[in-house]
Amino acid sequence: MAAQTNNTDYTGNHIPGAEKMYHEAPTANSNAHTNGMNRQMTHEEHQTALAASRFGYGPLAHVNTGNSGRLPAFGGEFQPGLYKNVSERKFANPAPLGLSAFALTTFVLSLINMSTRNIAEPNLVVGLAFGYGGLVQLLAGMWEMAVGNTFGATALSSYGGFWLSFAIILTPGGFNIEETYIEEQGIESFYDAFGLFLMGWFIFTTILLIVTLRSTVAFFVLFFTLDLAFLLLGISYLQRDASGGVNAPVHKAGGFFGLLAAFAAWYNALAGIADDSNRELRKEKSDRATV
Repeated sequence: MAAQTNNTDYTGNHIPGAEKMYHEAPTANSNAHTNGMNRQMTHEEHQTALAASRFGYGPLAHVNTGNSGRLPAFGGEFQPGLYKNVSERKFANPAPLGLSAFALTTFVLSLINMSTRNIAEPNLVVGLAFGYGGLVQLLAGMWEMAVGNTFGATALSSYGGFWLSFAIILTPGGFNIEETYIEEQGIESFYDAFGLFLMGWFIFTTILLIVTLRSTVAFFVLFFTLDLAFLLLGISYLQRDASGGVNAPVHKAGGFFGLLAAFAAWYNALAGIADDSNRELRKEKSDRATV
């Protein structure tokens, strides 16, 4: 049954207008609720809502929810920990460029390492390693230094140097590094040296992996899969098969993890490239956040 309103005084006489007063008089709770609904967002709440609209609340979310002025770890900026907001910097974000250069070069080499379509020789990668994975990634690392990102500068510059050194080693008829090993000590000697070369990069990547333990999942997966790729590829050259050749199953496994690392790098690059200036969906979210 519906609740009846009491429209009489203590004598039982009807009070004129009491019903109207009952329905129009707001309660304290209703006033507070109404004020809360009509209250405009503060500047800080508005900025947080806009930041949340960059990629929602998924794995690519990049939201500063505190008052410290520092942003959480973000693969798109190649930042494994809390860092200062760099929205007002004069330089663009160099991380997506370096990540993309690393991803494409690693993608092609990993497919060759997996003997995709029976391709066995990595000669095609030499051009990519010199131009894109090497030079462009090295430049991106230097620009990371300019924006004050020590981790990004160390990682991107180092892997740019890796691709340049990789290209120098495998350049056919250029530096004659592989040919010299084969002529003087045999192919086994080159395999041993190249395996140690890869194991050194495995150790370096492990150091970077430790730094990313408290970062985002996508950021950690990038270095975890890359670390396994270096480890397995190094083992494939050091622990050869019965015929003295590269251990094919282990080599293909290394290529597989390298392929995963390439896609993880592209994923983090997307997080850095995409923002509310180049995606219509985000603009709609930002507009709704101001309502």
